[in-house]
Amino acid sequence: MARFALALAATLACSTSAFAQQAAPAPAADAKPEKWDVNAPPGMTTRKIPIGVDEGSWMNVDVAPDGRTIAFDLLGDIYTMPIEGGTPTRIAEGLAFEHQPRFSPDGKRIAFVSDRAGGDNIWLMNRDGAGKVQLSKEDFRLLNQPSWSPDGQFIVAKKHFTTGRSLGTGEVWMYHVSGGAGVPLVKKPNERHQKELGEPIFAADGKSVFYTRNVTPGPIFEYAQDSNSDLFHIERYSLQDGEVSTAASGVGGAVRPTPSPDGKLLAFVRREATQSKLYVKDLASGTERKVYDALDQDVQETWAVTGVYPNMAWTPDSRDIIFWAGGKLRRVSGQGGEARIIPFNLSDDRVIVDATHPAVDVAPDSFTSQMPRWAEMSPDGRSVVFETLGKLYVKPATGGAARRLTAAKDDAMEAWPSWSRDGKSLVFVRWTDIGLGEIHFVGATGGTSRKVTRVPGHYAEPRFSPDGKTIAFERRGSGGLTSARWSDDPGVYRIAVTGDTAERVSSDGSKPQYGATSDRIFMITAKDGNSQLVSTDLSGQGKRTHANGELVSDYEISPDGRTLAFRQNYDAYVTPLMPGGQDIALGTKSGALPVTRVSGSGAEYIHWSDGGRRLHWSRGATLFSADLASLFTNAPADEKAPKFVPPTDGISLAMTQAASKRRGTVVITGARIVTMAGTDGGIIDNGTIVIEGDRITAVGPLAAITVPTGAVTVDATGKTIVPGFVDAHAHGSHGDDELIPQQNWSEIVNLAMGTTTSHNPSSRASEIFVSSEMQRAGLILAPRIFSTGEIIYGAKAAGVYAEINGYDDALAHVRRLKAQGAHSVKNYNQPRRDQRQMVVKAAQAEGMLVVPEGGSLYTMDVSLIQDGNSTVEHNIPLHTFYKDLVQLWGQTQVDYTPTLVVTYGGPAGDPYWRAHTNVWEHPILTKHIPPAELTANNKRRTIAPEGDYVDDDSAREAGKIAAAGRMVSIGAHGQQSGLGAHWEIWSFVRGGWSNIDALRAATIMPATSLGYGKDVGSLEAGKLADLLILDADPTHDIRNTERIHRVMLGGRLYDPLTMNEVATGNRKRAAYWWEAEKP
Repeated sequence: MARFALALAATLACSTSAFAQQAAPAPAADAKPEKWDVNAPPGMTTRKIPIGVDEGSWMNVDVAPDGRTIAFDLLGDIYTMPIEGGTPTRIAEGLAFEHQPRFSPDGKRIAFVSDRAGGDNIWLMNRDGAGKVQLSKEDFRLLNQPSWSPDGQFIVAKKHFTTGRSLGTGEVWMYHVSGGAGVPLVKKPNERHQKELGEPIFAADGKSVFYTRNVTPGPIFEYAQDSNSDLFHIERYSLQDGEVSTAASGVGGAVRPTPSPDGKLLAFVRREATQSKLYVKDLASGTERKVYDALDQDVQETWAVTGVYPNMAWTPDSRDIIFWAGGKLRRVSGQGGEARIIPFNLSDDRVIVDATHPAVDVAPDSFTSQMPRWAEMSPDGRSVVFETLGKLYVKPATGGAARRLTAAKDDAMEAWPSWSRDGKSLVFVRWTDIGLGEIHFVGATGGTSRKVTRVPGHYAEPRFSPDGKTIAFERRGSGGLTSARWSDDPGVYRIAVTGDTAERVSSDGSKPQYGATSDRIFMITAKDGNSQLVSTDLSGQGKRTHANGELVSDYEISPDGRTLAFRQNYDAYVTPLMPGGQDIALGTKSGALPVTRVSGSGAEYIHWSDGGRRLHWSRGATLFSADLASLFTNAPADEKAPKFVPPTDGISLAMTQAASKRRGTVVITGARIVTMAGTDGGIIDNGTIVIEGDRITAVGPLAAITVPTGAVTVDATGKTIVPGFVDAHAHGSHGDDELIPQQNWSEIVNLAMGTTTSHNPSSRASEIFVSSEMQRAGLILAPRIFSTGEIIYGAKAAGVYAEINGYDDALAHVRRLKAQGAHSVKNYNQPRRDQRQMVVKAAQAEGMLVVPEGGSLYTMDVSLIQDGNSTVEHNIPLHTFYKDLVQLWGQTQVDYTPTLVVTYGGPAGDPYWRAHTNVWEHPILTKHIPPAELTANNKRRTIAPEGDYVDDDSAREAGKIAAAGRMVSIGAHGQQSGLGAHWEIWSFVRGGWSNIDALRAATIMPATSLGYGKDVGSLEAGKLADLLILDADPTHDIRNTERIHRVMLGGRLYDPLTMNEVATGNRKRAAYWWEAEKP
């Protein structure tokens, strides 16, 4: 895949089947997607659970024009109730999430937000809940926060616009109550803007609309914005002339504008330090008065798609304000004074789908490779070259055993192979961390390769010219995991096959390739946010643009220069290539030229053979093929003519590899063992652990254990042993643009600091699954690695957007990831509820975990819980979880990873611990992180008042979910390699957790949630020997988790300062690149 789109020899036994794997069949082009019902999702079993509460979370409220009735929402259902309080009447219910009710001026109807048709749109219903009709019909730019015009003819609402990220901004749109596409009033400033705008509401006279806008400088969203400053203004848009004026502003911001019915006053929310407060402004004099001191915390410091604070409303006489705070509905005079509670007590139910947590075999004795890379068919179609476990192999296309391509016996990596046009040679990159990259070529029969380049570099994507005399290649910079030496002057280069000085062709191109002739080089560039396929002559002049695409992530020109394959939405497409320099905009549908979708459920490493008459692509360990003649007709075809059907069979490139496992017996004696075998920690004093190979065979008091004869004994007297940490949300780099380093210092320091198993819920498949296989094979030193691969992403950005228009699309994305090695998928900010439900259904059908992220959106988070996702990733953006949310969550099978280091809503755990500890002096980190990076990221730090940090608040509320019976896990988020997992543990204790419970959140709870519990998470017979030997007891002082004496992974014991194996073997860690570069 082109770079702009993102953002070790072993004995192998080959599969002899050439057609071992099948792809999911693609739906017929004219097939209509199944009608999806959010309230009763097809093929998913729902059930009802009881809810009985007198308080609620994040409740929007409105007052009827007669002043006698209020409407409010709670957990996605809508109720009406007398304004004095009582038993509410439910008027909108079901699995759909419905909220933000607003009475019409005549009181007969209610506008509200509902996702029952798939996405969030504005709906209308009668006051009693009957006659629900959809007003807006958006399916991507979704709507919320409706407000009626005084004459009842129009509704304004906020339309949310995502950017290339799932973050975005809003616009204010107006709709007539009879329908229509709507009219924009307040527009976003540009397509890149990520600052919030919303909360529209009509002024009392109907001549203007109030709304809120984030006024901080720049277009890019920032986490934990400082609410002590002026973050949000309330602005006023005149419907008469379009003029915009500021209605309220100032330190602490101004949000949730609520004008009084007489038009004289404006109620709004302002932050004072960390406390949100209710203010009223006299619009004539400008006088502002605080009328209530103790609102729940607003979400000014994160993003607020559905509003910065819940809706509130005035009574019709403009005297009182009805609002939500402290879990209750309240009423206060606009002049201030004591607020009264409007009591309610409801007893009804909610609909849920049960989540699943499939078991994963964490450490099998052997494994089958699932992510071979750079597979390329020979020009004659007889052989396939590919990379697995860092080495290149060639396999007959008809099946049979693969053989090593080169005769090299060292541990250098071999990458990016490519055939010459005559099929007699292959060019590739050879890499070592110390020596860097070299471009080599070798004969097709294999043997000793020959180096072409004179100087080392960060080389990639070499290609032979058609005449075989020149090699074009990419020279890249360092991504941080590797040395920055020889990384200047990146771009596209060419060099003679005989070896000479390389000449730069382009400074901004990538993935060089040739068409039919050797005098022009094609490459991929970017312009105005779109990818482009361009070509130049050999000196970089005479540039021509041939194609572009907003969502295209890769291009591959055919050898005859007549056809172009491209990649979008993870699939391969083919279109004719115009001669000369005609720039054609590409997409998944036929436009200026016909386009055919070639793959059915994912495509990587697209390439051609047979002179451009045959196309190939990989999905996981399978290589698929299609004949060009079957992709296009030579005359316009009848609409009913059969369409091309993507192949479902291909050549298996999977290889079976024995896992690297220690043999022999080890006994650890004399330690205090915190087994985590029970909720009390299962502590054994003066304990012994017996390990056979990589698994524990016995654990107990020393007096009860018989030490096997001949065992290696490790005396741990005075030490404390805990299970290795399981990081449930572990981001971090696994490669420099598909180059897997021999020594990934980031992963090594994670292991040195006690993380023995990591689950990364967003990573490049062609890096992390390769790293996972190499770790299992013993070729790299790292924790056990699991991942979702790429997220199933709802934002429209090239290379990451996963379009879902029906269940078959969701299933194809899930199967693609499963084929590459995933046991879980990340359901990430798909904009519509039906899309998110489809991902859950597809993952459950494939036996996979679903780990979604709601992106600081309370409404989405609740729907994720109800829809049966396995977990919720990142914290629910509420300062307090009230009984309704806790009751709901506790009756599901959905677990929680709040990622305290990056808690939404204020300064999180990462800045807290970075400010309160000397990270750059840590004795273990200083041994494994590039010194300049460790110092630059940590030595100068800022500090906030203790009460401003929110990691402890998030931990406190997560404790309610744990107490309700769900698993709550650490998620270090890749914030600080090595220490992030400890910061998570420490922040749980800051939030009131016991030391034992915080350790459970780092061990047995994530292991159970992720399906790893039969192998890791506690120290019990039959489980893997993944553990930490600590110099001090963390059950007495939680900060002792970082006092690591030894770390054991699979029965191998390592010194954390060197990461050399001690006692159990004599493996030595190879030098890091900066160690080798020391003068």
